[in-house]
Amino acid sequence: MLDELERCRARGTFFVLGERVEATPAVVRAAVDGGHEVQLHGYRHLRHSQLTEEEIELDTRDALDALAQVGLRPTRWRTPWGITTPASERVAARHALALVHWTIDTHDWRGDPALAMLVRARRQLAPGAPVLMHDGLGPGAMRSGCRNTVELLAPLIAAARARGLAPAAAVPRTSASSAQSASARSSSPEHGAPQPLGVAQ
Repeated sequence: MLDELERCRARGTFFVLGERVEATPAVVRAAVDGGHEVQLHGYRHLRHSQLTEEEIELDTRDALDALAQVGLRPTRWRTPWGITTPASERVAARHALALVHWTIDTHDWRGDPALAMLVRARRQLAPGAPVLMHDGLGPGAMRSGCRNTVELLAPLIAAARARGLAPAAAVPRTSASSAQSASARSSSPEHGAPQPLGVAQ
């Protein structure tokens, strides 16, 4: 995915799991070196609705420690499955983390073909609208690899640009019940400079 984003000259935001940061720190550093944002997903892929506040706190601290080991201090948090609870919000506040969500869900984890995902996502492209995609396999994934996501990137980025949107790194969107994203900016005669749209990893 990093190679394809570079080929498309686009930047995204990767919300990462701490356990995977520890397993593949070079990949995280490559994302940062490529101009992408790296933010918090969690340490493990856990549903906050099934956790106590203490368990969410512990998972978050472990994730922040893992990211600190590669020199990163995230400020945004997309929780697993986008599920948050009042406890999630309190933990986020203690660690100065903005909870963020997506606008467009590609459902790439199901293994949907790139063309089908493009047709659905294209209708919803708008300034400041984060697009959720996955660069790995997690719980519930119904595919054996991420090829469909990689194949979606170029046509989706082209569709965004055709609407005057420029994919870039994520813009925070605070959410009470939330969740990855690249953002984009739209150029118009009135605004000249781009305004954020979102494409999410």
